[in-house]
Amino acid sequence: MIYSSTFIFAKKQYDDEFHRLDQQIAAAAKNLPGYLGEESWENPSTGVVSNVYYWSSLGALQALMSHPTHLQAKAAQSNWLAGYRVVIAKVMRAYGAGDSLPGVVVFDATDGAAR
Repeated sequence: MIYSSTFIFAKKQYDDEFHRLDQQIAAAAKNLPGYLGEESWENPSTGVVSNVYYWSSLGALQALMSHPTHLQAKAAQSNWLAGYRVVIAKVMRAYGAGDSLPGVVVFDATDGAAR
């Protein structure tokens, strides 16, 4: 089973602390067994950002959620975000044509292997 965690947020002003924590969380995620990749989108008319992370197990996703740096950033999120929403979902199917779309994670929905 593949899981996605989507972090949707409205930005405020970022500072050095935000960038430091963001880089540390990204590194931690990429080093966790079960991390498959991520995609990021921004709506130019609203400025709302959506980051989608893919995981091969719920345990891998929960490992990031309980990571100390993630918890530190979550506690301070109101300094940098004007609101957020998190959506956790099971990926039932992934398909399409053109596996080389820039910025799009490609994986086999049956075994969770990223390509």
